[in-house]
Amino acid sequence: MTEFDPALFEDKYANYFAELQRAYKNAFEAMNERYDSELVHAIDQQILNESEPFYDEKRGAFTVELPDDPTDRLTAIVVDDERVAETLDRYVDEIESQLYRVFDLEPPEAA
Repeated sequence: MTEFDPALFEDKYANYFAELQRAYKNAFEAMNERYDSELVHAIDQQILNESEPFYDEKRGAFTVELPDDPTDRLTAIVVDDERVAETLDRYVDEIESQLYRVFDLEPPEAA
């Protein structure tokens, strides 16, 4: 297990690339087991491929920033925007959860 250092997360792809890959892969697998695999795959390939994870040291929280207009990016399948948004929200929550697991950190208390 790699010890997490918030300062090193600033250059996350140089310092934590393997851990980020593992968190995203774990999230994909978890989502793929519970939701429509075609939709999960499309979100993964067309929206999350442009996402960016961040760590807010003050809050002790991971967040995943999505590209602008994420539902508009989804062209691989036809599905209503509400379903995409709900699945995407759950997927982002799963990625954030996996980041805490991979780095062996406790998520901050909900406000």
